[in-house]
Amino acid sequence: MAETTTMTPRERVLKLFSGAEVDRPPCFSGMGNVTTAGLKEFGYKFAALHSNAKMMADAAAATYKLTGFECGVVPFDLCVEAEALGCEINVYAHLEDILYPTIRKKIIHDEAEMETVDIPADFTKRGRIPLLKEAIKFLKADIGGEVAIGSYVLGPFTLAGQIMELNDLLKLSFKKPEKVGRLLETLAEAIILYAAELEDAGADYITVREMGATSDVLSPRVFKNLILPHLQKIFSRIKAHTVLHICGKTNDIAVFMTESGASAISADQKNDVAETRKKIGSALLFGNYDPYNVLVAGTVETVRQTVRKCIDDGVDAVWPGCDIWPTVPAENIKAMMDEVINYRR
Repeated sequence: MAETTTMTPRERVLKLFSGAEVDRPPCFSGMGNVTTAGLKEFGYKFAALHSNAKMMADAAAATYKLTGFECGVVPFDLCVEAEALGCEINVYAHLEDILYPTIRKKIIHDEAEMETVDIPADFTKRGRIPLLKEAIKFLKADIGGEVAIGSYVLGPFTLAGQIMELNDLLKLSFKKPEKVGRLLETLAEAIILYAAELEDAGADYITVREMGATSDVLSPRVFKNLILPHLQKIFSRIKAHTVLHICGKTNDIAVFMTESGASAISADQKNDVAETRKKIGSALLFGNYDPYNVLVAGTVETVRQTVRKCIDDGVDAVWPGCDIWPTVPAENIKAMMDEVINYRR
């Protein structure tokens, strides 16, 4: 069945963020959604995307062009801020396989070095931050008139887990929260600077990915006291529309997430979205299909059933629980889009 509305995907997403009425829930993401089908269109290798702005933008735009998925999002990895702060990364340029960049060398090796982390004076000129700005501009010129253009930053706790050993960070969060808090304060400032560069390049919305602060490892009390104040500072300084994404079971911190100041909150597939909806009232809630087991590995019918459940449970936008794995079959995304367009609560 063809969609009869005259609202464009871009209008739909931006109206939703602004609190205006929309014809249906949009189906988009603020996280990576590059596909191997898109790569084949251009003959690109996955590893090359992370270091070339035009290739990155082409690959991001291809998901919308091939499937109708209602956004364009860059980057595709989680290492941009850490690299600009001085970490060494590995993009696996010599391999043909789909391997996401990882941190090869951290900048904090012991507890004492937590006190020495500073934001370089030329932070926004370092690493791939300039490349990301260029990629957003390419993406905006290509499909920005049709869809909203998104990008993402890491939350300060998640970024801390990139630049030092995560196990050490988790232990110190309980034993020496003041010390961790000082590090998070510094990292929050770096994130604010990076987000401003993304806004300047033309990003319509920015997702703050605080995956490391999941309730699976931190108690609601620790989240409220240690993590939330820094998120509030970040969201107060970002002018674009914003989404707060946290992995895992976040029902117990859903209300705190809405208190962060984000325009919307994002829940992953482990969350009971119907319960979250009851807790947060009319706040914007995005979620929460499983991007791998449903969208990549599931059948078309599984995709359709999952989309219907997301909508029935009360999401404002059908949105993945994390990055969409690149090998996703194009027909599954198309089926998801068809179900979102034609299903009514």
